[in-house]
Amino acid sequence: MKDLRPLEAELREAVRGEVGFDAMSRALTTMDASNYRRVPLGVVAPRDADDVAAALAVCRAHGVPVVARGGGTSIAGQATGTGVVLDFTRHMDHLLSLNHEEQTAVVQPGLVLDRLQEAAAPHGLRFGPDPSTHGRCTLGGMIGNNSCGAHSVAWGTTADSVRELTVIRARGDRLRLGRDWAGAPEGLRQLAEGELARLRTGFPDLPRRISGYALDALLPEKGADVARSFCGSEGTLGIVTEAVVRLVEAPRARALAVLAYADESAAAEAAAGLLPYGPLTVEGMAADLVRTATDLPRGGAWLFVETGGETPAEARARADAIVRAADVTNALVVSDPAGQRALWRIREDASGTATRMPDGTEAWPGWEDCAVPPHRLGAYLRDFRGLLADHGLRGTPYGHFGDGCIHVRIDFDLLTAPGVTRFRRFSEELAELVVSHGGSLSGEHGDGQARAELLPKMYAPEVIALFERTKALWDPDDLLNPGMLVRPARLDENLRFAVLPREPVDVAFGYPADGGNFSAAVSRCVGVAKCRTPTSGSAIGSGSIAGSEVMCPSFRVTGEEAHSTRGRARLLHEMLAGEVITDGWRSEEVRDALDLCLSCKGCRSDCPVEVDMATYKAEFLHHHWAGRLRPAAHYAMGRLPMWLAAVARTRTARVANSLASVRVLATVAKRLGGIAPEREIPAVASQTFSRWWGRRAAARDSGGSRRAVVLWPDTFTEHLTPSVGQAAVRVLEAAGLEVTLPPTGRTRTRARVCCGLTYVSTGQLDRARAVLRRTLDVMEPVLDAGTPVVVLEPSCAAALRTDLPELLHDDPRARRLADAVLTFAETLEHHTPDWTPPRIDRPATGQTHCHQHAVLGDAADRRLRTAAGLTGELAGGCCGLAGNFGFEKGHYEVSTACAEERLLPAVREAGEGAVVLADGFSCRTQLQQLAGVRGRHLAEVLAEGLDLEPDLEPDLEPDLDLDLEPEGNGT
Repeated sequence: MKDLRPLEAELREAVRGEVGFDAMSRALTTMDASNYRRVPLGVVAPRDADDVAAALAVCRAHGVPVVARGGGTSIAGQATGTGVVLDFTRHMDHLLSLNHEEQTAVVQPGLVLDRLQEAAAPHGLRFGPDPSTHGRCTLGGMIGNNSCGAHSVAWGTTADSVRELTVIRARGDRLRLGRDWAGAPEGLRQLAEGELARLRTGFPDLPRRISGYALDALLPEKGADVARSFCGSEGTLGIVTEAVVRLVEAPRARALAVLAYADESAAAEAAAGLLPYGPLTVEGMAADLVRTATDLPRGGAWLFVETGGETPAEARARADAIVRAADVTNALVVSDPAGQRALWRIREDASGTATRMPDGTEAWPGWEDCAVPPHRLGAYLRDFRGLLADHGLRGTPYGHFGDGCIHVRIDFDLLTAPGVTRFRRFSEELAELVVSHGGSLSGEHGDGQARAELLPKMYAPEVIALFERTKALWDPDDLLNPGMLVRPARLDENLRFAVLPREPVDVAFGYPADGGNFSAAVSRCVGVAKCRTPTSGSAIGSGSIAGSEVMCPSFRVTGEEAHSTRGRARLLHEMLAGEVITDGWRSEEVRDALDLCLSCKGCRSDCPVEVDMATYKAEFLHHHWAGRLRPAAHYAMGRLPMWLAAVARTRTARVANSLASVRVLATVAKRLGGIAPEREIPAVASQTFSRWWGRRAAARDSGGSRRAVVLWPDTFTEHLTPSVGQAAVRVLEAAGLEVTLPPTGRTRTRARVCCGLTYVSTGQLDRARAVLRRTLDVMEPVLDAGTPVVVLEPSCAAALRTDLPELLHDDPRARRLADAVLTFAETLEHHTPDWTPPRIDRPATGQTHCHQHAVLGDAADRRLRTAAGLTGELAGGCCGLAGNFGFEKGHYEVSTACAEERLLPAVREAGEGAVVLADGFSCRTQLQQLAGVRGRHLAEVLAEGLDLEPDLEPDLEPDLDLDLEPEGNGT
C-alpha cells in the first residue's frame, strides 16, 4: 500500500470535521448490510458542504475514490468502498427547516428518517417513504437508493418526494437540481434530447423500477426533472449536501384489514385487485414466516391492507369495503391503534425471521427486493419457488405485494467455492426470470455490487452504453463510488466471508446456535443496524411508538458506531480477518469498543439475528487478558463473590462498612479497586441471608407435604440485600411452597453456590468454569430430585440459563440446572396456580431488568403484577449500572446517561403513591445513588401486602435506609 500520510495530512488540513485513518475507523466502515466487504483508506466526517468540497478536492488530487455513507444499511454493497468514506451521520444530520404550509422540509443527508417524521407529525404531515430501517436510515441514503417502504402504493418512492437537491460533483462544482433542467451539468440535456426514443421505450414501466439510472425522468413530458433522475444513482454521480423534500398529509385515522388466503400465490394474485380501492399499504407474507399465528385470521398467507380516513369510522368503512371486495378465506379488521400495532409487529418480525431458516441455517441478502408488475406477482412467485428448488436453495418471500416487490433472504453457501459458484449461477438465472416477467432486478434497495453486473439482462446494450455516458458526464474521473452501476465489480467478488479463518477459532464458550464456530457467531451481524436506533418504534402501520427494547444502551448515549452492537461485531469480524486489525485477541481497538458494552444482553433478544455481544465480550476479555495483569476492577468486582464470602466468614461486615464510611479510606479503596470515584460503596449486610435462614429454620417445623423449591442464595441477596430473600421466603410459603436452600456440605456448613456472573462479565472464564463446576457438584442432588430452583436476581437467573450451559457445554448437568431455573414470578405461576396474591392496588413504575427482558421474559411478572393490582407499564432500556460496569472507573458518565434515558424519567414522572419496582440489585443501587429512591423487588412489595413483618435478628443492620426516597413518591 502506498504511503497514505500525505493524503491524511492534507485532509486534516482541509476539513474541519474528523478524519480517521486509524484501524478502528476503517474497520467500522468495511461493510454495510450486504454480503460485501471493501476496506477504505480512511473516513471523513464533514461538518458542512464546504468540508465535502474540500475533501473531494484533496481526493481528486490524489486520485482516491470517494464513497458517501449514511446509516450503512444498504443491502447491495453500495455503501462500501476502497477510497475515502464520507460519514454524514456525525455532523450533517440536521433538519434545516420545515414549512408545514408548503408541506416541504429542507434536510441534510445524514438526517435519520425518524427525526424528520417526529418533526412533521405535530403538523399532521409525514415523509411518504418508510423503509423498515426508518430508525437509522438517512435521507441521503434514501435518495441514493431511491428507497420506498410499505406505503409506496399510496405515496410512491423517495424520488416522488424530492423537490430539489444540492449536489457537489467530484470536480467541485455545486449544482441545485430540479425540474425543467434546473442544475443540469453541461451536456446532460444534449445527451437526453439525442436519445428521446430510447428513453421512452428502453425502461420498464412499473412502480418499483429502481435498477439503473432513472434517465427517463429527463423526458420533457415528465418535466425534465434532474433531481428525480439523480435519485437512485447510489452516490456515483455527485454528493448530496442538502435536499428539499415533499411531505404528505398523514391520515387522521387508520384501520387495518388482515386478509387470509390459502397460500402465498393466492395472496399475491389478489393484491393487484385491491389497488383501485386506494389502500395505504398492501403487504404480504406466508405462514412459514410467522412464529405464532394466534392473532391472525386462519390461513396459509396474509395481506396486511391499511386504509386511512378523516375519522375512525371512515377508515373502518374503507377497510370493510376491501374485505367485501377481496376473495378471502377469512379476514380481520382492526381499528384501535394498539391492536394495529400488535398485528404490524407480526409483519415487521418477518424481516428478522427471514434471516434464519427453521433449522437455524443462516439466510443472506443479495436478491432481497426484485420487483415485477403487480398483476404478474403470483406467477412470478411460483416460478421463483421453482428456481429455488432447482438449485437446492431455501428462502421465504414476503414484502410489498401491492407494488409487486418481494423481499427474500436465501440460504446461500458463501463460504466454499462450490457454494459461491451456485450463488452466481442462481443470480444469473433469477435475473433472467425477473426480466421475463417484465420486472426490475431491484425494487427498493438498489443494484450495488449485488446486481449491477446483471443489468445487461434487463437493459439493452444501447441503454447500458447510455448509463456509461451519463456517468462520464457527471463524474469524468470515475472518483465517485466506482464499481457501482457502471463498469461494476463482479457479484461474487469482495464477499465479506472470504477473509474469515477457515479453521475453527479456539474459544471458551460453546456457541451452540453457531455450531461452536466463533467466526459464524460474529458473522451473524448482517448490518441492518437496529442497534443504532435511538428509540424503538413501528416501521409500518400506525407510526412510531415507544417500546421496551434494550439494545444498545451505550450507542444511545454516545451515538458512536463503535459503541453499537453492529460496530463491535464489525471490529470482531476484522479482528478475525487480520487485515485491518492485525493483533488478534490483543487488539486495543476491539478492547476499547467493548469497554462501553454494558453486557446488558439486549442484543440477544432485540437484534433480528440475535447477536450476543455480552458473550462475545466475555470471550474477548478472556483471551485479551490471558497471562497478563488484569485491570484492578476485574480483581475487585469480578471476584466480588469471593471477597463478600470472606467478609461473611470473618463476620467483619460492620468493620467493612465503617471503613467504607470514612471518606479518605473509601477514596483509597476505590482507587485501588478501579472503582469510579463518584460511586458510593454499597453496605454489606451484617447477617447473610443464609445465616438468617439457618436461625429461622432451626426454630420452625417443615411444611411436610408441600411442594419443595430451592431458593438460590445469589451473591447480591446473600450478602447485600438479604431482605429480598426474606420477603421471597414469606411469599413463597404463603403461597403454599416449602422453601429450602441448596444442600449443605459434609461439614454441615452451607456450601457456596454461584452463577459465575461476575467472573463471566469480566472475562475470567477459567475461574468461572471452576466456580460453576463446583456449583453443579453441590446442586446435583437437587437436579436428581427434579426440584425447581428459584432465582431472585434476574442477572443471576439469566447467567444460569444461558452462560452456564454455553460455558460448560461438555457437562450435561449444566443444561439440567439451566432448565430447572425459574424466576420468582414463574415459580408462583407454575407451582401455585390457585394462589391469589395480596391486592396492592397501586400504580407501579421502574424498569424491567435488561437480562429479564433479553433472556428470561417478563410475561409471568406482568401477570403477577396485574393480579396484585399493580398498574402501569415498566420502562425498557438498561439502568446503566449493569453489575460492575457502572462502578468501573471511567464509566460513570455513560452509566448515568443510560439511567437518564428511560429509568429516571419514568420514576420522576410517576404519580404519588407509585411503587418503584426494580428486581435487580444494580437497578436498585442506581436508583438509590442517582435519585435517592428506594426501588424494591416484587417479592418485597408482595410481602408487604401480606402484612408480614421481617423476622430480623437484633444485630441485623437494615439493608437500605427506608427514608431515602423523596417525599411524595409513596414507596
